[in-house]
Amino acid sequence: MSEPAHAPLASVRLAVDCMGGDHGVAVTLPACRAFLDKHPDASLTLVGSEAALAPAAGWPRCRSVLASEVVTMDDPVEVALRKKRDSSMRVAIAQLKSDESGDAGAADACVSAGNTGALMALARYLLKTLDGIDRPAIATVMPNRRDGFTTVLDLGANVDCTPEHLLQFAVLGSALVAAVDGKEEPTVGLLNIGEEAIKGSETIKRAGELLRAAAAGGHVNFFGNVEGNDIYKGTVDIVVCDGFVGNVLLKTSEGLASMLTDFIRQEFERNLLTKLAALVALPVLRHFKQRVDPRRYNGAALLGLRGLVFKSHGSADAYAFEMALTRAYDAARNRLLARVHDRIGPTLAALPAQAA
Repeated sequence: MSEPAHAPLASVRLAVDCMGGDHGVAVTLPACRAFLDKHPDASLTLVGSEAALAPAAGWPRCRSVLASEVVTMDDPVEVALRKKRDSSMRVAIAQLKSDESGDAGAADACVSAGNTGALMALARYLLKTLDGIDRPAIATVMPNRRDGFTTVLDLGANVDCTPEHLLQFAVLGSALVAAVDGKEEPTVGLLNIGEEAIKGSETIKRAGELLRAAAAGGHVNFFGNVEGNDIYKGTVDIVVCDGFVGNVLLKTSEGLASMLTDFIRQEFERNLLTKLAALVALPVLRHFKQRVDPRRYNGAALLGLRGLVFKSHGSADAYAFEMALTRAYDAARNRLLARVHDRIGPTLAALPAQAA
């Protein structure tokens, strides 16, 4: 399962769609500045209108690329693909493309807080998928009680998945965790309604068979079926599911985290007794609030493309967008694309022809 070592990049170049999301440059520019201050080996390509990018003039390790249009959060995919050909989102993604001579693009990864459907469609159109990958997947991390994170994919890019797609997601997730978290053989769980191999739909049962075959060949560290609570237990490093289930899971988790943080705040404001009790528990409450704060986990990877694209939440504040930049930086610096290439080929080659 182990792949050849890949030395980290000496410097990392990120392309940033500064106009995307609910807040545009009011969030993206402060986040970019904070990111640059913490990462002296990184440089940024800021994409947007001339007026919007004016405050960044003269920033070190920055260059601006102008774009005359913006993909709004309500734009249909067709508008982003066919009509807004000079959008900041499209121009930012295009920074990843190699030129006709095969030389690398102007950036190692791209980050946008824009429309998810448009971002996925444009990235797939401009960059194409890697050999052996049928569909890209969206992956992000969720906190677990081991004081770590569980990577979950797919989170909404693919509502209907075949068993082969779920196997590919397992390989993509394994490469992501190996690159970003340094776990060369991360454990993979298949989300199901029970741990037993006989449970689940026919798609899930067949996916389990493919994952066990890949594990037998040493290509995936497959743990077995897991249930929803295993994500928060930290039972495995990676949980694989289809995009419908994954998106419901993500939105439910975000809603629960918001409810819990609101509850903590309300307890401080209720009455003198609860205020005193809350003050005693303040260190624990602060740690808990920090652990479940969804801003810390912002930055979902669009995996399976011939370029690294990261999606920030549209409503992200500057801190959250900075976290998305950091996740993109970590993936690029640790050569995620090369790691995916090293894993996917041997995995699919070892499977029966009809599965590969």
